[in-house]
Amino acid sequence: MLVSGQSYRTIWMPDDATVRIIDQRRLPWSFDLLDLRTVAEVAHAIQDMAVRGAGLIGATAGFGMALAARESTDEAHLARLARSLIETRPTAVNLSWAVNRQLTAIREAGFPNRIRTARAEAQRIADEDAAMCAAIGQHGLAIIQEIAARKPGQVVNILTHCNAGWLAFVDHGSATSPIYAAHAAGIPVHVWVDETRPRSQGARLTAWELGQQGVPHTIIADNTGGHLMQHGLVDLVITGADRVTSHGDAANKIGTYLKALAAKDNGVPFYIALPTSTLDLTLGDGVKEIPIEQRGGDEVTHLEGIASDGSVQTVRIVPEGSRAVNYGFDVTPARLITGWITERGITTNTNQHQSRSASIFA
Repeated sequence: MLVSGQSYRTIWMPDDATVRIIDQRRLPWSFDLLDLRTVAEVAHAIQDMAVRGAGLIGATAGFGMALAARESTDEAHLARLARSLIETRPTAVNLSWAVNRQLTAIREAGFPNRIRTARAEAQRIADEDAAMCAAIGQHGLAIIQEIAARKPGQVVNILTHCNAGWLAFVDHGSATSPIYAAHAAGIPVHVWVDETRPRSQGARLTAWELGQQGVPHTIIADNTGGHLMQHGLVDLVITGADRVTSHGDAANKIGTYLKALAAKDNGVPFYIALPTSTLDLTLGDGVKEIPIEQRGGDEVTHLEGIASDGSVQTVRIVPEGSRAVNYGFDVTPARLITGWITERGITTNTNQHQSRSASIFA
């Protein structure tokens, strides 16, 4: 995707010993690239959210394992480095998926061939992520085209929550990919961007990347979506996901569940866009089984912004001594989801009261 007119991916290896990322902690105030040269630095980048988003976490872990192959002295050492990556964040399944895929590739190629093998596998993981997201865009485009056909000449209004754009993947994004495809096809679209507290990833990241691509958008407070839906100002909701179970339950940034409830009450279609690498078919009931990350309360009690003098400052927005809890994700039950857009196509929820013992992705 484009940054100031230049094409970028979110992650790449300029040489065999360096992983280069866009430091998302600095956006939208500045566009900075950060080089990671050790597994510890990769783990810190994931934990501190210099990189974030399901697909990008997976790709970063894949490249991290390429560095782990260089650092490891034996298979036990490699396993410890792999575990250090997996333990950085618990909710997004792409993380463990990518690490385990690397371990399998190295085991099959033989430990002496680990460096070359892991480097090549990391690149495949990244390339596949970009290709899957591009395919999600083409499949999701059909949904937007159908809505546009019902209201010729009018703008299609799409609401999204958090950032499931190209910044959350290697390229294109999941929830944004159909939007970018529609924009490129000349369909007039407008995006309602939830600010997505507490880290404001919608206001900071989604708005920034939509602006870079020239897509019309408006930032709204998180609790505005229901009002917009009641007044017919939302045609479609598309969000991403960090883990989707075999039953279709989807974990996404905290607040997604409330958008799904509002969409259901107002007859607005609600879609989850995800690559199949985000599926966790070992789990069924997402509310009970998906691990939900809890982060530091300072993300709730403090906000970062740019001051009038151009400096980036962090300020406390709550009374001193007030306690905060910070759940990173919630789970939207399948019964509230209209369908799931993957690189394979669209799985429509034809029976929202289906048996909870059946997999919709079989």
